[in-house]
Formats: sequence, C-alpha cells, structure tokens
Amino acid sequence: MSFAQLGLSADIVRAVTEHGYTVPTPIQAQAIPAVLLGGDLLAGAQTGTGKTAGFTLPILHRLSTGAAAPTTNTATRPIRALILTPTRELAAQVEESVRTYGKYLKLTSAVIFGGVGINPQIKLLKHGVDILVATPGRLLDHMQQGTVNLSQVEILILDEADRMLDMGFIKDIKKILAVLPKKRQNLLFSATFSEEIKTLADGLLNAPAMIEVARRNSTVEIIAQKIYPVDRDKKHPLLAHLIKTNNWPQVLVFTRTKHGANKLVEQLEKDGISGMAIHGNKSQSARTKALAEFKDGKLQVLVATDIAARGIDIDQLPHVVNYDLPNIPEDYVHRIGRTGRAGATGEAVSLVCVDEHEMLRDIEKLIKRELPKEIVPGFEPDPHARAQPIQLRSGGGGGGRGQPQGRTAVVKTRVSPTAKPQGGGPSKSFGGVKSSAPRRSGGRGR
Repeated sequence: MSFAQLGLSADIVRAVTEHGYTVPTPIQAQAIPAVLLGGDLLAGAQTGTGKTAGFTLPILHRLSTGAAAPTTNTATRPIRALILTPTRELAAQVEESVRTYGKYLKLTSAVIFGGVGINPQIKLLKHGVDILVATPGRLLDHMQQGTVNLSQVEILILDEADRMLDMGFIKDIKKILAVLPKKRQNLLFSATFSEEIKTLADGLLNAPAMIEVARRNSTVEIIAQKIYPVDRDKKHPLLAHLIKTNNWPQVLVFTRTKHGANKLVEQLEKDGISGMAIHGNKSQSARTKALAEFKDGKLQVLVATDIAARGIDIDQLPHVVNYDLPNIPEDYVHRIGRTGRAGATGEAVSLVCVDEHEMLRDIEKLIKRELPKEIVPGFEPDPHARAQPIQLRSGGGGGGRGQPQGRTAVVKTRVSPTAKPQGGGPSKSFGGVKSSAPRRSGGRGR
C-alpha cells in the first residue's frame, strides 16, 4: 500500500515521498483513513512506529481540502487544529513534521512552549496560524493573557496522552477543553494504551474508532536489549568502557536525576568522551543546542532525564543506555524506543545495580519477557552488596506549580504514575481519570 492509496492529496504524497517515505507503517495505514473520515480516534502504538505522521498527514489533508479551506489573508486565519504535547522537544518535533509534510500546502503552523520568551510567540499568533502545536502550560499562559483564540478549532490532537497523564497535566487540559468548540474532531495518540487512557477517552471522545498496533507496552522487536549487572559505584567506568571498547559513535544515555546527568557528563569529559546534558533545569537554548549537535553527530553522548524521553527523534540512533533504570516501568519502553525507529535496528542496554533489582522485575513484568544479562569482566558486581534507598526524582529548580522537592525511597516503594505524592492535596480528575502525580522537572512552562 502507498500513501496515495490512503486517500491523501497529491501535494502531501509528494512531500512525504521527497522525505524518503513510500510505504506507510501499520499505525499510519490504519489511522490515516480513520482520521480522514472525520470521526474521533483513540490510537495506541509502541514508540518509533510513525504515530506523528499518522495524525499530521490526515489533518493536513482535511484542513487543505475541506469546505473551510484556508484564505489567502493569513492575518484573519483562525486556529483550526490544536496539537497538545507533554514536552518542548516533542512539540518542536511535531511542528517540524507539520511543516515538512505540508510544504506544498497553503497552511501555516506554529509551535509554542515554555522556557523561551512569550513575546515572539504572541507576534507569531497575531499573524494567523492554521495549526498550533503547544505544551499545556504555555498555552494556558497565552489563554490567560488573551493572546490566543481557540474558538474555531476543528480538530484537537492529544499526542502522548499517557505521558500527559503521568506528568499531571489533566487540570491544564481540562481548562483548555473548556474553551474549545463542542463540535470538533478529537484524536488521542499514545505510546502506551493503559486503562487510564481508555477512561480519559470515554470522557472525551464520541464513538471513536480504536486502533492498537502491537501488544500493549511492548518494545520494538528489532531493538536488542541487554542488562549489565554492575555495582552502583562502577556504573560510570563501565559506561566509558562500553563506549570506548565498542566504538559507539552516538549514544543516548538516560539518568534518573538532573544532578546525575550533569555529574555523568563531567565524568565522561574526563574520559575524553564528549557529552552534554538535557533536562528541565537547562535553558531552552541549551537544550536545543545539545539536541542539534547530537543529531549532527558533533556530540558523542547526550545524557537526558525522562523529560526528553519522547521528544528525541533521531534517524538511525544506534545505542540507548539506561544508566539508571526508571522508577516507572512504562518509561523504559519510551526510553529504548529512541532507537530502532522507522524500521532501523538498535541496541538498548541497562546498567543495573542491586538497588534496582525490583525496578528490573517490574519492567520485565510489563514487557512480558526476561531480559538477557551479561557480566563484563572487570566489572563483576559484589554478590554481597545490599540495596540502598535511591533518589527517584530530582528536586527543585523546575519552577513548576506543585512540583515536589527531592524525594528518596526504597525501591520497593516505587511511585506509580497515579500515586498520590507525599503531603499532596486532593487528587484531580477529568473524565473519570484521577491524576495526582506531580509534574516532572521543568514545571508548567514546558
């Protein structure tokens, strides 16, 4: 099947073909026709399978060929499609896809997120925008200042809806939904397809089509996954050893905390390995610079916290390393999904110390498979080592509403996506979904 056979316009197919794609992925083959029909959609697919094109292509077609096609006067153009994403990097990535696939259409797009000045965004919105990609916090800022008009939105897309639930954005989303037209098309796209997502969909979608590609929370089969058991104080030397011994040219490394990311970069630099960190305490310009240099191959290692897990889309990224295992098992799926994208092969390795054995069991239970383990000579873990409490989340520095300070806990008390924070207030709900999970680092202005 080709993109033309899915019913997309010649201009869109031309742009897609020029970008190097000729055959739609399974999620695209199912989602595009469903969206073109104009009904609501709940779609779940493992990360790296082409969800972004699965909704950008059909909404570009609908907006460019519908009865209310864009006028030539850009200043009078209302926002007709609103795409909400949980992180800045993902918002930028989605808007780039809109521009790439819509290059031959007379549609305009813009992206707004926090961490940068709001005035240039206000100016951009005044010029008229057909498709707006936004993070919830920054969109609320514009709503409160009266610099954005959402009264004519025809299509709403919640991208990575499960992540937005995890990050506590339900209250913000509820405020945004309150100002949207009642009659609109709603699309929910998600990397994982939890019961919470289904409950959210029940309160938002109207008789939706439902698509689920691949088993829930499965990991892409072409990603080679491996566990390296190691003592906690030997993780950095082991990582440097793996990078140098295997001549890894481009490695994305995930740490649990912002401090841990910064420290690891400093340690790797002493080993002659170039690296930069990307997390919520970094300015947006620093995050953009680090990501650009990593994509261009100028940077060998990019160290990230989970805030960036779904905003990094790099073709042919060969290696992902879990320097620290995530405390939420689903985040493992999102992290390793940065490699093995669009049919490419990839390798995901995890450095696991005794403190993380419970986390590893939770991950293996989620993905329904036992991960192979390999002990590297010279880095054998101490069989008598005892687990210690570990820090689950970086504290402070994010500037977000309701953001908790640093928290430590024994691994067995792993925080779930919907767990009530210590000392937290009443849980918030929308569409039957309760979410009292605190926001992750970076706060409101994502």
